[in-house]
Amino acid sequence: MATKSSTPAPVTAIDGKAPAAAAAATPTVVEAPQSVILGPVMRKKELIDQVVKRSGIKKKDAKPVVESLLSVLGEALADNRELVLPPFGKVKVRREKQMPNGRVMVVKVRQSAPPQPGPSDKVPDAAE
Repeated sequence: MATKSSTPAPVTAIDGKAPAAAAAATPTVVEAPQSVILGPVMRKKELIDQVVKRSGIKKKDAKPVVESLLSVLGEALADNRELVLPPFGKVKVRREKQMPNGRVMVVKVRQSAPPQPGPSDKVPDAAE
């Protein structure tokens, strides 16, 4: 009597043939996700300068107002309050983590899309 092999070769469901030897897998290093910063960082000094430029008030008057505003916003976020501040947008705390040196919050900011200029928004030329 002739005997067959004691263990049959594995068969794949796709082609019905035995699979080829697997290539040695090489591990790949996956880096942690990085924050996306599309432009330069805006600091408090630049914010105050922009407020002075847009509003036309003096810097000595704008600085305490901007600092108070930032303080109020920080306290509201610390209390996990949702902020609805048009035209800035809607800010909601998604997650937070207590760290030894402070607290890390992940927030969602939703801003309305700026209005698209339509035919009625055009300014007529003086030559027309």
